[in-house]
Amino acid sequence: MNRYKADLALALNTLIWGATFTIVKTALRDISPVLFLALRFSLATVALGGLWLASWRKARGERQGATGGVLAGTFLFAGFLLQTLGLQFTSPPKSAFLTGLASVMVPMLAALVYQNRPQALEVLGVLVATAGLGLMTLQGPIGSMEKGDVLTLFCAAAFAGHIVILGHYSQKTGFEVLSVTQVATAALLAVGLSGWVKPSRVEWRPAVIYAILVTGLLATALTFTVQAWAQRYTTSTRTALIYTLEPVFAWLTSYWFLGTGLAGRATAGAALILGGVVLVEMKPLRNRVHP
Repeated sequence: MNRYKADLALALNTLIWGATFTIVKTALRDISPVLFLALRFSLATVALGGLWLASWRKARGERQGATGGVLAGTFLFAGFLLQTLGLQFTSPPKSAFLTGLASVMVPMLAALVYQNRPQALEVLGVLVATAGLGLMTLQGPIGSMEKGDVLTLFCAAAFAGHIVILGHYSQKTGFEVLSVTQVATAALLAVGLSGWVKPSRVEWRPAVIYAILVTGLLATALTFTVQAWAQRYTTSTRTALIYTLEPVFAWLTSYWFLGTGLAGRATAGAALILGGVVLVEMKPLRNRVHP
């Protein structure tokens, strides 16, 4: 039951991220990307610091939690930064597809770094979902690799590293310490970079304030705490697979609020993504019924 709860919690994360895509895109018209990340992660750090301060103080001498949190936070910030930079030189659909390739990289990284071999059905589910991701996000062939594509591939590798690192250290330390440390590390890196990169611009419109509040509290503080907890009970490969649901949830929220539909090809892609997730989620059930 803990594994099913963890997988469901991760799916709720993707729902939040998918729902906030339009909010962030609107806000970035009036605020520079690095400054937005700095404010987003700083707000999340303050919120989590107040919530988990006692747990963090008890574990402040624990090297595993500090090491894991700093590593995870570094990869997390690198992923967000590279994705933002890549978007300037590539199309949003191609960026979504290339970022989604993190789901393919995760099982390879986990096997290479920590000798965690994924199950065959997990790999199959990842491949099916990746094919669906391509159908859903790409309107044509990938074509030649350009500067933005390369940056986005490195972004996918950074997000894959973040998932693998959390999967490893969540088995060794409390999720409270991991969540605070990783978000605080990302905040420090973002603040440092925003002070170095000039000029930083912001117009304090309601959309900007709303986006910072929603992404800082829900799409950062809540979701990355949930991930740090959930990866104690599920594998890194399953986590990456579930995260391929993000474009599906982004479309659902867009359809709900804006009435935007999907073309037949994209609908088939969404079905493949869901099929890949269901394929893996059904395995424990079948194992109990047919030992």
